[in-house]
Amino acid sequence: MTSIRSDIDQVVEKAVLKEPLTVEDGKALFETSNLLTLGMAADRLRKDACGDTVTFVIDRNINYTNICTSGCKFCAFYRKRNAADAYVLSVDEILEKIKEAVELGATQILLQGGLNPDLHLEYYEEILRKAREKFPGVQRHFFSPSEIHFMADVSGNSVKEVLARLKDAGLSSIPGGGAEILDDRVRKEVSPNKIGWRAWKDVMVTAHRMGIPTTATMVYGLLETIEERVRHIMRIREIQDETHGFTAFIPWSFQAGNTRLAEEFAERDMDPGGVDYLKMVAVSRILLDGAINNIQVSWVTQGVNVAQVALSYGANDFGGTMIEENVVKAAGAKIQYLPPEKIVRIIKAAGRPAARRDTLYRVIEEY
Repeated sequence: MTSIRSDIDQVVEKAVLKEPLTVEDGKALFETSNLLTLGMAADRLRKDACGDTVTFVIDRNINYTNICTSGCKFCAFYRKRNAADAYVLSVDEILEKIKEAVELGATQILLQGGLNPDLHLEYYEEILRKAREKFPGVQRHFFSPSEIHFMADVSGNSVKEVLARLKDAGLSSIPGGGAEILDDRVRKEVSPNKIGWRAWKDVMVTAHRMGIPTTATMVYGLLETIEERVRHIMRIREIQDETHGFTAFIPWSFQAGNTRLAEEFAERDMDPGGVDYLKMVAVSRILLDGAINNIQVSWVTQGVNVAQVALSYGANDFGGTMIEENVVKAAGAKIQYLPPEKIVRIIKAAGRPAARRDTLYRVIEEY
């Protein structure tokens, strides 16, 4: 035990001194049982990077279609096109949902959907143009890299051409969805019909070079090894070092309910648990220190209490009010809209000041 403590202390010291960390360093952080040391180190780095204020955004997640050809084993949301509950929202239906969110103070709309071959690039452009026209003050945080790559395939355009058309129509920024684990061994097991990690990277790098900011995400608990978790975070850091286009990193755990992956591994406990989540947040802060300042908690998957504790393990952002969310809910998560005043109380109960932000982490209001 003494040697393990010594190894962890050395890694933490390297992080605090801003020395480069290796994959082996990352594995040591994940494998330690000394959660307190991890938390203290991550909290110190968080304070140095972005201070004590915890931010949040008023937002809504809209899913324009659940029809998807990818068929990921970890997804309980998607449907085949002939399913009784398959749907595609019209542009007017999407605009009505945005209107409802704006009336509740939303400054960000996250729009994502399945890989639906019946939808054409003009559909996405029309959504963007009309959303920009009717709600110019709302950040159009639309379309994951998987969707953008799929749009390119369906339309016969390059990723850069698709991004240029979407940006011209009003795209503000891109969510980091579809990253899951950035390792093709894992992706071939859980999402064999989805783009590989290099294609995900290509969309992000192209977007960043075109001046389109994005977030980065991670879904862990998908049969990956500890080393693959570390490599995911390191790959996010490498992209950031190259482009500086990521605004935040958001890790969350796989939600197993109603998924084929959980059925295939029924004998296995697919819930990593709260301690593993706190470790994930802390290690993310340590490995990404100096590259990505904003680490967001996932109260949607972890619950409010664990998310609140994560504010002492390196996180500085409480995410969004989540006026609507469908994908995680389909996997059995019990999600309720968190009004701003409740988020502020949660943050202040953790002993931290609270502020409402926009998508680009500019403070709108302090509490």
